[in-house]
Amino acid sequence: MNEIISYFGTIPSLHRSLILVGGITIFWMIENTFPLFKFNYKKWNHAGINFFLTFTTILINFVLAFILLQTADWTIKNNFGILQWIPEIPLWLYTVIGLLLLDLIGAYLAHFTEHKVKFLWRFHLIHHTDTWIDTTSGNRHHPGESIIRFIFTTFGVLIVGSPMWMVFLYQTLSVISTQFTHANISLPDKVDSFLSYFIVSPNMHKVHHHYILPYTDSNYGNIFSIWDRLFGTFMTLPKEKIIYGVDTHMNPNEHNNLKKLLQIPFQKHRSPKNR
Repeated sequence: MNEIISYFGTIPSLHRSLILVGGITIFWMIENTFPLFKFNYKKWNHAGINFFLTFTTILINFVLAFILLQTADWTIKNNFGILQWIPEIPLWLYTVIGLLLLDLIGAYLAHFTEHKVKFLWRFHLIHHTDTWIDTTSGNRHHPGESIIRFIFTTFGVLIVGSPMWMVFLYQTLSVISTQFTHANISLPDKVDSFLSYFIVSPNMHKVHHHYILPYTDSNYGNIFSIWDRLFGTFMTLPKEKIIYGVDTHMNPNEHNNLKKLLQIPFQKHRSPKNR
């Protein structure tokens, strides 16, 4: 455990980049060999749009990283946050609790709020417009949403009182989880169902990308599935019935055009048919 703390406490930016690129490469090869859905699309064109949005997310997080670092350092120096207030516990348990809470505030709560607040939904909508979900879709976020999520992440670090090594560990697990759950792959149903009791599984998250409500407003989890099960937002849907996208923006000329995607948050809001 101490080795893990030491590594993530000083993890080089190069290593974080290699994890991101390596994960996409591995899942890209797997989904090409064993695809869940056979999409009729130009994969590299689709990936190009998602890679651009991934780059903007990385850039925004890099520019604002000092805020995250200062927040984590402040919580430790001032003995502030949930982890600083609980009694002394084994390091592994301390880590698990911290990761669960970071996932709750920085991911589940952020995601849930983006679906419930119309202004925030305008930015998150870009993620849901993708009708060809694959591993490159994981970081398909409008730059505005990247800022929104960074704010929630920073708030999570403050409330949880997590040290920076834990933040880096969480972000690494988050990247891998996102690539895994969005990959166009199919696990055996029993395996996927078993995993969904502990972590967000591919089938579980793909339900969230079904194009109509109430499925769109379900399965908000990022790494851990406990929060959806605990708060009643967990839903299932047979994978063969899933249709990707969002009912207000199903036109490929719109959701497969980078310029139009970036403009969506500033256009007139379209209400889903059954919202």
